Amino acid sequence: MQRRQGRVNAGLLLLLYQISQVGLQNIPSVTLGVLALNIFLYLNPVRPLPEVCISVNEGFYKKNWQRLLLSPVHHADDWHLYYNMISMLWKGIMLEKKLKSIWFAYIIAVFSVLIGVVYMVLEFMLVKILDDPSYEMNCAVGFSGVLFALKVLNNHYNPGRVSSVFGLQISSKYACWVELVAIHLISPG
Repeated sequence: MQRRQGRVNAGLLLLLYQISQVGLQNIPSVTLGVLALNIFLYLNPVRPLPEVCISVNEGFYKKNWQRLLLSPVHHADDWHLYYNMISMLWKGIMLEKKLKSIWFAYIIAVFSVLIGVVYMVLEFMLVKILDDPSYEMNCAVGFSGVLFALKVLNNHYNPGRVSSVFGLQISSKYACWVELVAIHLISPG
């Protein structure tokens, strides 16, 4: 989970290019702030990834609750950052305009913490159901859970839309679930 030093961050460069194509003036303030925070913490992490990721062992048993705040805003590599922030850019532009900045900021803050709690509960359930204590050690970082929650919220506020998932036209209310399964199959970690 450690970043390799001294390499070109193609994902980061592409992200900055995409942001410039949209134009800073066209990105609502909270969305821009979330993008800036995630990029800043990618370039200047608070701690190494193994010390910020959330797991049942670290978050619950060791009561390292700060990981609930740190894990969503740290990313495993530049492509992880790129995909998450491009998704945030699109969802943020759509939702922040609809919900207004203060409410959107509140939702981002609540989702950021709740996703870590839900992750730990699901991992704990896997430990009990599968009788496999290794799930207590699974450690996660990134903004993906928040983005999934935002996608569900976006589908609620914009019903009847159709999304393309791997070239298949799927109702947006089901697309987020298809994407979740596809992401798990493509990149289980």
